[in-house]
Amino acid sequence: MNKKKISVFNWSGGKDSAMALYRILQDNTFDVRYLLTSLGEDTQRVSMHGLRKTLLYEQIKSIGIPLKELLLPTNNSMQNYETHLFNLMETLRKDDIEYSIFGDIFLEDLRRYREQQLQKVAMKALFPLWKENTTVLLKQFLELGFKTIVTAVDASKLDASFAGRVIDNDFIKDLPSGVDPCGENGEFHTFVFDGPIFKIPIRFKKGEIIKKEYSLGTCDDFKDTNTVKQKTYSFFFCDLIPFDYA
Repeated sequence: MNKKKISVFNWSGGKDSAMALYRILQDNTFDVRYLLTSLGEDTQRVSMHGLRKTLLYEQIKSIGIPLKELLLPTNNSMQNYETHLFNLMETLRKDDIEYSIFGDIFLEDLRRYREQQLQKVAMKALFPLWKENTTVLLKQFLELGFKTIVTAVDASKLDASFAGRVIDNDFIKDLPSGVDPCGENGEFHTFVFDGPIFKIPIRFKKGEIIKKEYSLGTCDDFKDTNTVKQKTYSFFFCDLIPFDYA
C-alpha cells in the first residue's frame, strides 16, 4: 500500500481553493492535515477577501480539517510576510508535512515565488488546477453544486454592483471583456458557502458594501522582493455577517 503524501492546503475561503481542495480530496494519494489561511492580526479577517474570521471558522467546521492561521500585521511588508510564513512552514515541516497545495491557475511568477519560498523549508508545491481553462473550470465548479458569493472586487476592473453577487451563469455573462472568469488576475474574490466539500451549508446575511483604498508596497515581480514600490489599490467589499451574529 502506497504511503499518502502529507500535505497542508492553502485555504482562502474562495472558489479556486474550494475546487482545488475538492480535487485533492478525490485523490487518495494525499493526506491533508491542515488548512492554512492568512488573516489580518488587527482586522481578524481573511487577507484580500475581507471575510470575517467567524465565517472562516464555520467553513472549517463544515469541511472537517483543522485550521492553521498565518496572522499578519496591518502594515505588513513583503519581508515581514516571508518571515512569518517561513516560521510557520518550518513548524509544519517538523510535523512531517512535505507538500503545500495551492489553488492558483496560471500566474507563472506567483507559482515560481511559492516554489522558491517552500524550498527554504524543503517542501514541495502542488497546483491541482494549473493551466486549466478558467471558463470551463468555473462551469465545472457550478455543476458540482458549489455556491459562492463575491466578497471583494478590484474597483479598477469591476464596479460596485458585482460585490455581493452570487456567481452563476448570468454573472459569467455580465463580466466585462478582459476580466478572467475566475478572477485569477485579482479582479474579484469570493466566499464559498455550499458544495460537495461541506457537511452543511454556511449561513450568513449580506451586509453593507463599502469602498476601501490601500497604499501597499508592491514588487515588479515575485523574484525581486527588494524592488518595492508604493501603489494604491481600491476595492469594493461586501460584508458578510454570520447568520446568528448578535
